[in-house]
Amino acid sequence: MTDNASSPPAPSRDIAALIAIMAALRTPGTGCPWDLVQDYASIAPYTIEEAYEVADAIARGDLSDLRDELGDLLLQVVFHARMAEEEGRFAFPDVVEAITRKLIRRHPHVFGNARDLPPAEVKALWGEIKAQEKAERRAQREAAGLPPEAGTTGALAGVPVGLPALTRAVKLQEKASKVGFDWNDARLVLDKIREEIGEVDAALAEGDKAAVADEVGDLFFALANLARHLDVDPEAALRGTNEKFTRRFAYIEQQLGHQGRTAAQATLDEMEALWVEAKTKAR
Repeated sequence: MTDNASSPPAPSRDIAALIAIMAALRTPGTGCPWDLVQDYASIAPYTIEEAYEVADAIARGDLSDLRDELGDLLLQVVFHARMAEEEGRFAFPDVVEAITRKLIRRHPHVFGNARDLPPAEVKALWGEIKAQEKAERRAQREAAGLPPEAGTTGALAGVPVGLPALTRAVKLQEKASKVGFDWNDARLVLDKIREEIGEVDAALAEGDKAAVADEVGDLFFALANLARHLDVDPEAALRGTNEKFTRRFAYIEQQLGHQGRTAAQATLDEMEALWVEAKTKAR
């Protein structure tokens, strides 16, 4: 006779099944030892990683992989919600209610009376509604005697610290631009990049490692600014370059492999020649 208590749950299309599995994994005594010791902070890096893997599947056009990666990302949401439920703060249905309320509120042109708006006006309306929501949250915190949330005041408010650095740089620059702190010509940003390269060179000459790191950061910030002015996503651009580098270096290793050698056994000049060859083959 089969012991039903030890039978694994069946795969399901019902979100309730995923929530139940997560609850089982977090049940003391019978759950998963690894899952039981996790908290919001320890899980947060996995949440970010899964979001990147979703983006990677989209970039590769792999919809089968996208399905799986979206499931992994959904698990992260369920995991965080389960921990909050254990603390009596909120549960997964509250997460769903919060996002449905927000979507309905931010789309009066779909669910309300503000219909037939052009895209530019839709974007402006979205910004106005978000500003209203932030003001309401501030008022609620003040009424409860709580201090303002970190990063919620001033022109640069609302840019999460946990964003990838290049993405956060662009968002900070966009915020500053809205109050007039910006260049009006991309060529001026190029001048700034040249200036920052000079400062990196000067820091190198002084042998000051901390100053070099600081100046390299300034250079990255200026490069992100140039990308913004040119309407280029710096994260996407760098991901593309990373993939290009990977393909070309793989070509170097492949060609050396035909000679019975590894990259470590080749000279820099030999690898550089193969790199140029890979470029001519548009790899």
